[in-house]
Amino acid sequence: MEILGLLGQESVYKFILLFARISGLVAFFPFFNHMRIPIVVKTSIVLLLTLFLTPYATVTVLPHEMVSITFAITMELMLGFIAGLLAYLVFAALEIAGQQISFVMGFTMASVIDPQTGVNTPLVSQVFTMLALVLFLALDGHHLILLFYHHSLGEIPLGSFYPTANMWSYIAKAVMSMFLFGFILSFPIKALSLLSDIIFGMLMKTMPQFNLLVVGFPIKIMLSYVAMIASLGSIMIIFKKEIFKVLNDLALLFF
Repeated sequence: MEILGLLGQESVYKFILLFARISGLVAFFPFFNHMRIPIVVKTSIVLLLTLFLTPYATVTVLPHEMVSITFAITMELMLGFIAGLLAYLVFAALEIAGQQISFVMGFTMASVIDPQTGVNTPLVSQVFTMLALVLFLALDGHHLILLFYHHSLGEIPLGSFYPTANMWSYIAKAVMSMFLFGFILSFPIKALSLLSDIIFGMLMKTMPQFNLLVVGFPIKIMLSYVAMIASLGSIMIIFKKEIFKVLNDLALLFF
């Protein structure tokens, strides 16, 4: 009889909404949405988490119209989209910094397929992103995301989520901060590259026989590598600060 009770209309509706909310986790959050993870594995994770979190989920209103059910499912996916977007913007700042560093180093044409997004990205951007993802996992960031979803079931009943004006305002500020932090993280290498260009220009004026293509570019790349290695620790510290700030702000925005 207990099994038959789980097949009731309310239980099925709760399972569908919870499955949609957990699907937003796998579809939009960093690491969980990695393209190298097979679809079968992602679907299995969503199903297992749904079964595990079903006792903690509550439903406020049980709709009977298909339009209301579709809207509720869309809003559950929107919860994962907004929260995942805020976390991804921190990784995007590293990608922007890597693109700018690759440009000043002359590595713009040296692009490879990013396994996470499936698009061509510069090598420096991919190195920054992979290091940030390893640091994110080492700091148990994926566990914090799972805890966020667990707490959301108690604070936001299934079918009751709706984006607020504060969320859209926070997203707009986060997008502006993404470009700002991307420039800040790449500034030491860009400043050193600009200084080397000035020095090479002065050398070419004083020594016209100085071959910039043969001597200048290797020196410029070497200096950029040294500056990037020296500032890599600081870049990861800033990433750690920003990603934990976003994870803490998620509770304030959604709860």
